[in-house]
Amino acid sequence: MNKIIKAAWTNGISRGFGKFASYKFPTLIQNGINKLYVVLMGVDLSNFHPSSHYPTLNSLFTRELLYKREMPKDPTMIVSPADSLISELGDLKESTAMQIKDFQYCIKDLLTEHISDENKEKVIDGKYINFYLSPKDYHRYHVPTDMRVTKAIHVPGLLYPVNFTYLRKVHSLFVKNERVILECFDNSGKLFYMILVGALNVGKMTLTFEPKIETNIDASELKVYEYENLNLKKGDELGMFKMGSTVVMIFEEGFVELASNVGKKVRFGEAIANKL
Repeated sequence: MNKIIKAAWTNGISRGFGKFASYKFPTLIQNGINKLYVVLMGVDLSNFHPSSHYPTLNSLFTRELLYKREMPKDPTMIVSPADSLISELGDLKESTAMQIKDFQYCIKDLLTEHISDENKEKVIDGKYINFYLSPKDYHRYHVPTDMRVTKAIHVPGLLYPVNFTYLRKVHSLFVKNERVILECFDNSGKLFYMILVGALNVGKMTLTFEPKIETNIDASELKVYEYENLNLKKGDELGMFKMGSTVVMIFEEGFVELASNVGKKVRFGEAIANKL
């Protein structure tokens, strides 16, 4: 019980930090806050406006790219949805994946009972890949391949940090944390999931196509949204974390071959898998 209460504090801390990050201080003070953050975190602004351009810390976190990134022309290439570190990837052992070496999580638990048994069976023995966005990274996420979204599930939960220290400390951390699950199909009808995982100080996770989803608002009710003709193109903006967090992608068996780049930094638009 004490662990649950202690973990729940992170939700309150995150909401408080979100208010601070969204507050517009006088220009001189705000410029100092932004510059300090850039220096301390080692933020690369070469593809963005200078830090003084952003009126709040949150607007710096969620900054837009100044220049559109080119996507690979090959339709069989799946690209990274975010600037991130690939913290783990590999084969699903039945329905088990690694959040980090020797620390597992169950895909069926991650996806919840609101995903059909038939679709859960499709991803057993499939592939998975975890993308970790650090506080210095570009915080928007994008569409990894032309796809159709059939379902979005908002699962309220805790907000443990998702850094390596906590991934080695908290079993099934991704299952415990607040998350948004997207059920997706590519143009050939192959199934995959994108799971956006909340974390400490992530005040909000947003989806461009679903403004009804509000994360980290002290909600306890799981909500499911279904779609009939929601088609998105590779490279389209999908939403944003209002600080760093994690994206998990899960592919049905026989769908993709993953590049061997665990432990490496990747940029949004860089190929991370090929369709078979």
